[in-house]
Amino acid sequence: MNPVEIHPLGDSAAVVRFGSDVDPGIHARVMAFVSHLEADPIPGMVECVPAFTTVAVFYDPIQMTYAEVEECLRERISAVSVAVARPARVVEIPVCYGGEFGPDLEHVAAHNGLTAEEVIRIHTAPEYMVYAIGFSPGFPYLGGMSEKIATPRLPSPRLAVPAGTVGIAGRQTGVYPIETPGGWRLIGRTPVRLFRPEEYPPSLLVAGDKVRFRAIGLDEFKAIAEGSVTE
Repeated sequence: MNPVEIHPLGDSAAVVRFGSDVDPGIHARVMAFVSHLEADPIPGMVECVPAFTTVAVFYDPIQMTYAEVEECLRERISAVSVAVARPARVVEIPVCYGGEFGPDLEHVAAHNGLTAEEVIRIHTAPEYMVYAIGFSPGFPYLGGMSEKIATPRLPSPRLAVPAGTVGIAGRQTGVYPIETPGGWRLIGRTPVRLFRPEEYPPSLLVAGDKVRFRAIGLDEFKAIAEGSVTE
């Protein structure tokens, strides 16, 4: 088991590092620690934010010094078991692949010596882990994509990628929750809204969730988008 490191992050946060590799076992420790802190926050804690291998713990520096925060965190780490992590929720995301929704699908196929249908089959096969939410509100960084469809980013990013677009960048896949610039290879689009600012929490996905993609046709895409089919 990797030794846990704690470092300051600015003047009001500490970063707890459980390892250096993107690994399900390390992330299980990350999520267990988050579950522990959410259930029983340390004094002065404002929030804790999980990532691939770390937990950032933000605190009120008026209530606690960094040294006090580090001491509290070290005491908590030794007491946390992976068993305290909340059960993983599996979220199915329907995706209409190719065409205007996935202009880079054929490129991803050609780059890997596959057909577009094979790329879709490979992309929808795994159960992906949500390792982190970042880049833009609700954007999930997913782990578990097959190397068979890994594809480099675009040389220059697009100025606008529509909300709901599913992309590939290297060995990662993800979904753009809102329209933003982006350099990932676009292979499809979901009608499901991943960022819902009118709800709480506003992000459909959170770190620790699992995602399964399901290929759908244009008619089902339109039906879900129009609300005649529930998500």
